[in-house]
Amino acid sequence: MKLFSSRKKQAQKFHELGQAQSDEGNDLEAITSYMKAIELDPQKSESFYNLGLIYKYKGEWEKSLEFNAEANRLDPDDEAARWNLAIAATALRNWPIARKAWADNGIALEGESGAIDMNFGIAPVRLNPDEDGEVVWATRIDPVRARIDNIPFKESGFKHGDIVLHDGAPVGSRKIGEREYSVFNVLELFEESDYTTTEAIVLIESNEDLEILEKLFSSTPHYFEDWSSNIRILCKQCSEGEPHEQHDVELKEVWNPKRNLGIAVLKNESVSEIFDVWQKECGGRLLEIIETVQDSV
Repeated sequence: MKLFSSRKKQAQKFHELGQAQSDEGNDLEAITSYMKAIELDPQKSESFYNLGLIYKYKGEWEKSLEFNAEANRLDPDDEAARWNLAIAATALRNWPIARKAWADNGIALEGESGAIDMNFGIAPVRLNPDEDGEVVWATRIDPVRARIDNIPFKESGFKHGDIVLHDGAPVGSRKIGEREYSVFNVLELFEESDYTTTEAIVLIESNEDLEILEKLFSSTPHYFEDWSSNIRILCKQCSEGEPHEQHDVELKEVWNPKRNLGIAVLKNESVSEIFDVWQKECGGRLLEIIETVQDSV
């Protein structure tokens, strides 16, 4: 009995060491410590969970699935382990495990098998959260996958229509009107869309010029956004939390005739004819179309 108690105490020490190492960003050392904790106490579900967490953020989904599955087996009441199990199974497209895990989390799903393709509403998602962290709006098709609705900057490596895998824990929030939406960090690209991103620089005399352009685009499979007016830069603190007062002041509307438009163009197609028609119908003028090769993340 004393030997058993001693091994559990040693396991806890290695577990706490692993936590400290992970907090310092030393994942390899943390993995070693957690494995020693499990060797001493094979029932230590929190060590299995923490290993699954490390491998989740490393994108090593087979290992994340393995350790989260064991954490879930040892402690079925651990909600975090169930969520991470479902995320790993989704990343691996292992729909039977993912569906069971979501059901265990009390989430009702349509259908009995295969990929989940529902409407879980809109949500802002943070692309490349460890870098610039551009936040775009998306439509969630399951608890941790979303289709990007906005047109991200080309530098992000993401495009309009991409399906992304995002984390389950919210980091910050955004508002539309009085309604607040949680922001979710993107883990990786899940499925690439058939769009490429192009930038157009235009001169317009009024918002009516953009409305005419929008009407012309609406009859095509392409989309555009006025990047000059709908982009808001937040510091990291604001982006990952609630924007604090100093950075939450709305800018006064100042008319700027020169606009940068982000355009989502269906692959192997062109939007040049749309702009030709637009220039004939209004006072708008196309200055430049910037087309570059865009690599996915």
